[in-house]
Amino acid sequence: MSDLRHPIYNFQFGLLCMSSFLFSASFNMLIPELPAYLASLGGAEYKGYIIALFTLTAGISRPFSGKLTDKIGRVPVMAVGSLVCVICGLLYPLLTTVAGFLWLRLFHGFSTGFKPTATAAYVADIVPGNRWGEAMGIHGLCFSTGLAIGPAIGSELSQRFSINALFYCSSVFALLSIVILMNMKETLVKKERFKLALLRINKREIIEQRVLGGALVTFLSYLSYGAILTVISDWGTHLGVANKGLFYMVFTVSSLIIRFASGRLSDRIGRISIIKFSLLLLMVALVFIGGSSSPLHLMSAAAVYGVATGMLSPALTAFIIDLSHPEHRGKAVATMYIALEAGIGIGAFMAGAFYISDIEMIPLTFYIIAGLTLIAYLYLQFLFKRITLISESANP
Repeated sequence: MSDLRHPIYNFQFGLLCMSSFLFSASFNMLIPELPAYLASLGGAEYKGYIIALFTLTAGISRPFSGKLTDKIGRVPVMAVGSLVCVICGLLYPLLTTVAGFLWLRLFHGFSTGFKPTATAAYVADIVPGNRWGEAMGIHGLCFSTGLAIGPAIGSELSQRFSINALFYCSSVFALLSIVILMNMKETLVKKERFKLALLRINKREIIEQRVLGGALVTFLSYLSYGAILTVISDWGTHLGVANKGLFYMVFTVSSLIIRFASGRLSDRIGRISIIKFSLLLLMVALVFIGGSSSPLHLMSAAAVYGVATGMLSPALTAFIIDLSHPEHRGKAVATMYIALEAGIGIGAFMAGAFYISDIEMIPLTFYIIAGLTLIAYLYLQFLFKRITLISESANP
């Protein structure tokens, strides 16, 4: 009973949530405006690279952030992620060629490669295991609020002022995130001083074998988000949606409404049950998005997509932590995020490959990704337990 009465809503948890909100808003406020900005630089054919390059370095950096999270501490690794956003917000107005922009997107990806990894480990440190789903849901609510508000703020700033004002605002939000981190207590007990040797990664430090099943589901379920980040602005414009950030706001608000309840539900009835239901709902949402014929239809689909992801995200994160060893939480979370970033990046690349300027290809893109999401559901339904048992018997 003591765990159930554990005060997870304390000052440190509140600071963590606020920092994550600002961090999320910082880089997400750029998303709706970047495709048009890249086109204005003469790089319209590279729209698929906006997200793909970002997620590439995010994925590459995960083994390093996971190891550093377990060695030097959670807070410094979170600070590095936010610092990258500060730097990038200042550099976007200066690098105004297509090549410069693409290189900067590559560098910008290090931000999400570092901060979310350490954040999830920090939450697991301060919250008892039987309430991880609830805690991840609340933290995800704050992160998703940044996701919802960021694009809307970004579009408004770009329209009222300039794209450069948007970039600088992004930098300020990230800086405030770092200021909050400076007031947080470190939770890693056995800390080491940073040294260059810690950046040497061997193959055993890249992937946490215990969580591979959860990582596969994460990869397949996040293909859809990469596609949405790449083409939803153009799809919304085609259907008559005026504000490019409106889709993000609708799906995030619906995600916020469900997160708290779904996180607690996953603590009570099990992660896999919630994840499977979420995957089915995610498939329905993707079919609806592809089949939308008006702004109302698209916004309705966005709401369903938000409910699906709002249920899925905290349950998946808690599921990964359930599967991991306490001494390797950083590596386990990093493994999940490698899969997540790979899913977003490949989903973005697929969407960009299918759709360059032919708007008629967008529905097909979402139908194909809905089919790939079905594979994640079938894996959990028929293969996960069997493969886990075989793995545990081979590696007792």
